[in-house]
Amino acid sequence: MTNTKKPSFLLALLPIFVLIVFLALNINIWGDDSLGGPNQLALIIATAVAGGVAAFLGIPFEKMEKSIVKNIGDAMPSILILLLIGALSGTWMISGVVPMLIVYGLEILNPNIFLFATVIITAVIAVSIGSSWSTIATIGVALLGIGTALGFSPAMVSGAIISGAYFGDKLSPLSDTTNLAPAMAGTDLFTHIKYMLFTTTPTLIITLIVFLILGFNHNAASDPSEIEALKSAIESRFVITPWLLLVPGILILVIVKKLSPLVSLFIGALVATIAAVVLQSEVIIDTYQQITSGGLVDTQTPYYVQAYVVTATSWFGSSSILTENSSVNSLLSTGGMEGMLHTIWLIIIAMAFSGVMESAGLLVRIASAIISKAKSTGSLVASTVATSIFMNITASEQYISVVVPGRMFADVYRKRKLKPELLSRSLEDGGTVTSVLVPWNTCGAVNSTVLGVSTMAYLPYAIFNLVSPLMSILVAYLDFKIRRYSDEEYDELMGIENAQIDSGV
Repeated sequence: MTNTKKPSFLLALLPIFVLIVFLALNINIWGDDSLGGPNQLALIIATAVAGGVAAFLGIPFEKMEKSIVKNIGDAMPSILILLLIGALSGTWMISGVVPMLIVYGLEILNPNIFLFATVIITAVIAVSIGSSWSTIATIGVALLGIGTALGFSPAMVSGAIISGAYFGDKLSPLSDTTNLAPAMAGTDLFTHIKYMLFTTTPTLIITLIVFLILGFNHNAASDPSEIEALKSAIESRFVITPWLLLVPGILILVIVKKLSPLVSLFIGALVATIAAVVLQSEVIIDTYQQITSGGLVDTQTPYYVQAYVVTATSWFGSSSILTENSSVNSLLSTGGMEGMLHTIWLIIIAMAFSGVMESAGLLVRIASAIISKAKSTGSLVASTVATSIFMNITASEQYISVVVPGRMFADVYRKRKLKPELLSRSLEDGGTVTSVLVPWNTCGAVNSTVLGVSTMAYLPYAIFNLVSPLMSILVAYLDFKIRRYSDEEYDELMGIENAQIDSGV
């Protein structure tokens, strides 16, 4: 058996230090384009350094390899969902669903309250379906188009979309992380949701106030003729009809019915494909001509062949609908599954990095050092939040940021007579909402790709996600509504646990 050594705190930090240095260098050189390869290389270098540290500690390569494979396997559902989101974005564009939502949005939403309304709309949908990813990939993409047409920066609109979507995801009983956090902490779902309101409600209020101020102070497009020109350009290319609302309606229905996300997204893309063939024949014919003959009219190929080529391309490749308005053209372009490949590459390498770090015990070593410094309730919650954020940065996966700290801190909270809903809330405030702020985390990588806006660009505007961990720590330090076991409750709890241990449960 190979003798292994325990890592020191500084040695455990070495791969992370290397990663931060190269990521900072990449952002300085490539800026928003760093997702196209430089960040992946930074993760490869950091993984190699972590592997060297692991080898120095006596960790066999086979153990590292198994950990890498396991982590990539755990991320595979996210990768498959990402591919289907690419297909969904392409089919929703070619079918006219996104253009329809943009046109209706331009007619309804006032520029001054647009950002405020965006947070509310995405929050309501995310609560209903329990998925921030699906919310952002569907109505979020449409809202981004509307906001861009109104003159808002894509980064600002993306921040509003993400803020609302993650609020809804965090409080939805249908959300996977909202179910996972109480399971890790040892409380029930609805106690967890109710207790989160003490930090989530003030955070949402702050978020709405900030976006209301930004909306009234931002010089968005106010020329009615410009907005009418955008709407006319879209309507000249697509059949805009309320019937297209059936497509997002069916997707929301199947998600609420708790079908698998993969099945739900596939159905959403399939229904949109049918809508494109039935309603958007002119778009299909024109797009087919662009794909196959450089715009030359093709009167020989049957329509069903043209429809197959165009809709299939919208699933797997880039699609662009051309109009006479250049501003609209940028809104009507998607990358399909092909557009997700850089993100998938990033996720795979991030999982390899976290796999090597886990195999050598480096992540646990760093987290345990944080726990040892937590003396008061406020500092314990701050340590939990910090550990969850740390896991989002290093393990690159939202679920790990909930599961690992949940396991690590459960006993500490219990020994300090703190009820488990405090831990579950801290896991969500620190882990769930900050995952989208890390460029190489699965959440940050996916949503930045879907929205076409880099993580670092929208990060300053993701107000809800930035304020949530701070609010959680503030409330804990103020000792506001901190739930503790009474002496009787604690004695009963310890009695039950001891009885379970004695009986071998």
